[in-house]
Amino acid sequence: MLYGKEHVRRYQETNGEEGHDWNNTTVLLLTTKGRKSGKPYTTPLIYQRHGDDHVVVASKGGDPDHPQWYKNLQASPEVEVQVKGDRFRARAHTATPEEKPELWRLMARTWPDYDEYQKKTDRDIPVVVLEREN
Repeated sequence: MLYGKEHVRRYQETNGEEGHDWNNTTVLLLTTKGRKSGKPYTTPLIYQRHGDDHVVVASKGGDPDHPQWYKNLQASPEVEVQVKGDRFRARAHTATPEEKPELWRLMARTWPDYDEYQKKTDRDIPVVVLEREN
């Protein structure tokens, strides 16, 4: 099973032929800029489309702390996204309280463990919208 750096490498090498379809769901690569180092960090994340946007969840398996990639995009919302062979720049924002219920349902249908992760933590797990830049 692909995971972590190996997942990123295989996805990049094959334009997502290996790594996009994973555990009965779909995965994109999100590259953020390190908020301290300034270096690029690429993370494989489960996603869904919502209109023209891509949606991901900052779950970290229900950990009490946000994942590093989420902290990075909070500091610098300009990100790069790869979906299969399509690479593009995007602007990330955390779903508003009005947006979140619909987007959470979309993502929990895709990966039902998200509901379990939320039960494990007092942290309000963020849903992130990635808006493609032209």
